[in-house]
Amino acid sequence: MFGATHGAAQAMAPIDGIFRALSDPTRRRVLERLGNSPASVSELAAPFDMALPSFVEHLKVLEGCGLVRSAKTGRVRTYRLEPEPLQLIEDWLAKQRSLWERRLDQLDDYLIQLKEQDK
Repeated sequence: MFGATHGAAQAMAPIDGIFRALSDPTRRRVLERLGNSPASVSELAAPFDMALPSFVEHLKVLEGCGLVRSAKTGRVRTYRLEPEPLQLIEDWLAKQRSLWERRLDQLDDYLIQLKEQDK
């Protein structure tokens, strides 16, 4: 039993990391910005009122879960959005939506039956 649960938890680990990364508004704003074009650390950090080392920690979280990639040219590190991990989230959410729509449809059918029985 533990093995099956453990395997499922391992399969969810990438999604868990992505959701953790997306839970922070700073990181979501960085992703929105990178959706337009790649940017340097200084360009990404400019709109935020925080010390650069703190901001870089946000970039490390995003890179750690695969949402962004970086490349260094000389002294400039540039980040770009990696959309593939977002597909994992989209697929997971679609499964959840389908599950809950089916459950709500079943509930609706049940409530209609109850209402008809009361007549």
